[in-house]
Amino acid sequence: METPDAITCLSALAHEGRMEVFRLLVRAGPEGLAAGEIAQSTGALSNTLSTNLGILSRAGLVASRRDGRSIIYTAAFGRMRELLAFLMEDCCAGKPEVCAPLAAMVSQPCSAEGSAC
Repeated sequence: METPDAITCLSALAHEGRMEVFRLLVRAGPEGLAAGEIAQSTGALSNTLSTNLGILSRAGLVASRRDGRSIIYTAAFGRMRELLAFLMEDCCAGKPEVCAPLAAMVSQPCSAEGSAC
């Protein structure tokens, strides 16, 4: 990931409502959630939710797919991993033990519930 892409991702997450939506989608795992479920869980108005999902989508942090009449949103786990790797790239000034707990957590496979990706 290049610096401009990281800035775009971080900017998208630097808003309470968007962070809440993104974390909700991370917890939902690869199955994702319908827009209505996201709105109900977050209490967001539809136009606000639409704007927030659009910003997250343009940053590559959220993907969507149609399922009948619903649009299902999922966290883009690959993009999230790229961002985390970028943030940790120059970690610790030669002292890997500082970042080891975080690196171990990031490298873990998804849990059975799909929430720890």
